[in-house]
Amino acid sequence: MTRVLVVDDEPQLLRALEINLRAYGYQCVTAVDGETALGAAAEHHPDIIVLDLGLPDIDGVEVIRRIRGWSQVHIIVLSARHGSEDKVDALDAGADDYVTKPFGLDELLARLRAAARRAAVEAEAPVITTPDFTLDAGARRVIRGGRDVRLTPTEWKIVDRLIAHPGKLVTQQQLLLDVWGPAYAKDVQYLRVYMAQLRKKLERDPAAPRHFVTESGMGYRFEP
Repeated sequence: MTRVLVVDDEPQLLRALEINLRAYGYQCVTAVDGETALGAAAEHHPDIIVLDLGLPDIDGVEVIRRIRGWSQVHIIVLSARHGSEDKVDALDAGADDYVTKPFGLDELLARLRAAARRAAVEAEAPVITTPDFTLDAGARRVIRGGRDVRLTPTEWKIVDRLIAHPGKLVTQQQLLLDVWGPAYAKDVQYLRVYMAQLRKKLERDPAAPRHFVTESGMGYRFEP
């Protein structure tokens, strides 16, 4: 049974989500603020966290950062904040998905099913060894030249999409949709900035990449 930690300071919404998620076969744990959420995450080790950003004690983005310090649990942000900056901050901190209030139960259930599928795939994530680095996708660890290289949560999302299709083109639009969502489907420059960061960290010669290859005007390929 998939265990979900729901964090929200609205008692009625929290109770409604708890009842509905249990009715759909989820094991549900709840928390009304950030400190309680951090304790519940450490105690119950949920498979998925549904987290409101507007908590009364700790901002939700900070909660995400703290959880990411020790866990790769899937985090779905649930928030009334509609600004793209808030969404980017949450995703860069390590959130996996973002649902804006008000929302329909069907939408949230679909996001939960998708998160559960991704978690199952990541449980069998590969270890990839190249001449320049070793990448353990499951452990979220990269070693280059005998040293650990830290990738940001957003960089890991890009890497995950590319290594899932070695040698094959992944389009710019697909990466933007998968990593940042529909609002960024045409923001190609945003993707280029992150690809440049990845190459600087992992490629022997970032100006002539061997592993994260550009297909001009189309997208990117990962070559082990």
